[in-house]
Amino acid sequence: MKIRTALTLKHTFVTATVFLLCLVMIYFVSEHSRSRTFFHDLKSEAATKAQLFLRNRVDAPTMHAIYLNNRQFINEIELAVYSTDFKLLYCDTADNDTIKSRRLLQSLLQKKDVEFYDGQEQCIGIRYTFEGKTFIVAASAYDSYGYTTLRELRKTLAILFCIGLLLLYIACYLLARASLKPIRDIVQEVETISASQIAKRLPVKNGKDEIGELCTAFNDLLDRLEKSFTSQKMFISNVSHELRTPLAALIAELDLCLQKERSGEQYRMAIHNGLQDAGRMKKLIDGLLNLAKADYGKERIKMQEIRLDELLLDARQFLLRAHPDYHIELLFEEEEADDDRLITVMGNVYLLNIAFSNLIENNCKYSNDKSSFVQISYWDRSSIIRLSDDGIGLTETDKQNLFTLFYRGGQEKMVEGHGIGMALAQKIILLHQGKIAVHSEEGKGTTFVIELPHI
Repeated sequence: MKIRTALTLKHTFVTATVFLLCLVMIYFVSEHSRSRTFFHDLKSEAATKAQLFLRNRVDAPTMHAIYLNNRQFINEIELAVYSTDFKLLYCDTADNDTIKSRRLLQSLLQKKDVEFYDGQEQCIGIRYTFEGKTFIVAASAYDSYGYTTLRELRKTLAILFCIGLLLLYIACYLLARASLKPIRDIVQEVETISASQIAKRLPVKNGKDEIGELCTAFNDLLDRLEKSFTSQKMFISNVSHELRTPLAALIAELDLCLQKERSGEQYRMAIHNGLQDAGRMKKLIDGLLNLAKADYGKERIKMQEIRLDELLLDARQFLLRAHPDYHIELLFEEEEADDDRLITVMGNVYLLNIAFSNLIENNCKYSNDKSSFVQISYWDRSSIIRLSDDGIGLTETDKQNLFTLFYRGGQEKMVEGHGIGMALAQKIILLHQGKIAVHSEEGKGTTFVIELPHI
């Protein structure tokens, strides 16, 4: 069932229920008004007839004849007059007293007036005083006109309810259709958006209502998707370019060897060059795999308590094995030895090791003496790691693009690399709810400042 149909039915049901309750209330209020009016008229008629009898203006046989004559045409009231000792003085039905009720008479002795129903007939009893004497007057009658009017009212209300129900359904359908029209327009706009038109956005007519908020949220989603698609295209393009270079060199070396016979030394040189190209490819692929791991959600990565001093010592040892000419100096504040929690963080050992190794290696590669100075301190709830060098520094353009994937900068010809390390280090630090900043000037070195929340 579509939302439009569901809303129409729900709104129609709720409104029809309220409408029906209003009609029922009208009917019962009308019935109550009819009942009270007839009781009032019954009392007035009973008092008038009782007075005529008690004043002897009309004798009993005449009143009885008038009652029988009128009863053939209208619903005449039936009157009975009693003394206070329950003696019947007059009754419209002559000797057949159909009104007399000892319970009624006893109630009249205690109360002034009594009103009750006998089937559909309404009955009253009043204490009537005439010339200093008290009499009990009882009367009953059937409100034929009132009940006929109620039946007509009931039919009218039923017809009104049926017509109103139909009108309510139509009105609710139109309202639901009008309310959902913006959503239909959004659906039509969304259907026109494809991968080739990812830059298209939904129009936001009113950013403060729910439809505007939906359009804004969808546009934000499209912004993120467009950014992701663009990054993916750039990633594929850059990866293809980076892989093409060592592959082309490797193919050229092997092809050159096959062109003619060569000496053993020349074959060894070709194999050596081929291994270097394969090593560069392996390093590039390892960097891409690590980059993919850094894109995992935090919930998918094993986290544990890690001492930063031990982690940095492992990273230092790993780099020195690969590059014995590097000089890496670690500096620790003495206060940290008193409380291990200040330099203990929750993280993934493998990823943090890669991040710090890349940053330290970056210091060493771009400094003349191939040195990196690493200092650990703490502040408030964060551990602070500073990695600095006295190298060539960065230009403003390099600083702005330092963490851009595959960006090499103006010194790309000085050292070998693929432009993955800095982007990877930033992803890993952000994955651990940390912050990374770079401070550098040309010719004055570079300093990376990392903040990681300690336990």
